[in-house]
Amino acid sequence: MKLDATISAIVTGAASGLGEATARALAARGVKVAVFDRDADRGAQVAADIGGIFAAVDVTSDEAVADGFAAARAAHGQERILVNCAGIANGVKTVGRDKATGALKAYPLQQFELAIQINLIGTFRMIAHSALGMAGLEPMEDGERGLIINTASVAAQDGQIGQAAYAASKAGVLGMALPIARDLMNDGIRINTILPGVFKTPMVAGMPQNVQDALGAQVPFPKRLGQAQEYARLAVFIAENTYLNAEGIRLDGGIRMGPR
Repeated sequence: MKLDATISAIVTGAASGLGEATARALAARGVKVAVFDRDADRGAQVAADIGGIFAAVDVTSDEAVADGFAAARAAHGQERILVNCAGIANGVKTVGRDKATGALKAYPLQQFELAIQINLIGTFRMIAHSALGMAGLEPMEDGERGLIINTASVAAQDGQIGQAAYAASKAGVLGMALPIARDLMNDGIRINTILPGVFKTPMVAGMPQNVQDALGAQVPFPKRLGQAQEYARLAVFIAENTYLNAEGIRLDGGIRMGPR
């Protein structure tokens, strides 16, 4: 796909981190970008910076997602690119202990449900809305009509202690890509998945510098945290390489996560 002003895109979680970097990278190529996020103030600022539009979207809400797509398409036309970066990371052990008493505690199932609702079902909700619109577009070179990029995590394959919910949600994102690519192959819609390793997201950037340094030192090479711009460059590469489809790509400096 040639990235230029004829292409429009929607990026979720685009008010910060990986999503923001991707929205900025696509806009720098001339793409018309709609910023979807729950953070209205920051999302609107990013959209203003890149000459795009902002829509306040919670990916767990059918109504909010539908309204966001309507606003984006009214401004920019039907999107040919969807990048799903919205997500949460939570950590709870399957069997826990009360810190004060040492008593065993049951897993709070609402934490598991929250990760699945946002990371997995929210991603699929976006895919279903976007693919329906993409399928009606005129085909471009190679018959391509659109591209979907999802964000999983190395936790999909190397889940750590306390990551049962997070790893399950991200493994679901990775696992559904192949059947969705097969569902959409006759419509000319590609789908690929990026599995980031330890990146300097806003959450990590808020940690003490020595903690950030220790995390970066675990990476085989280069021994540092990943940068959001590196995720964005991979997203742009995927967009421009039409033969790349149904693939999961680890972007992790070679790290394989240990138990903790």
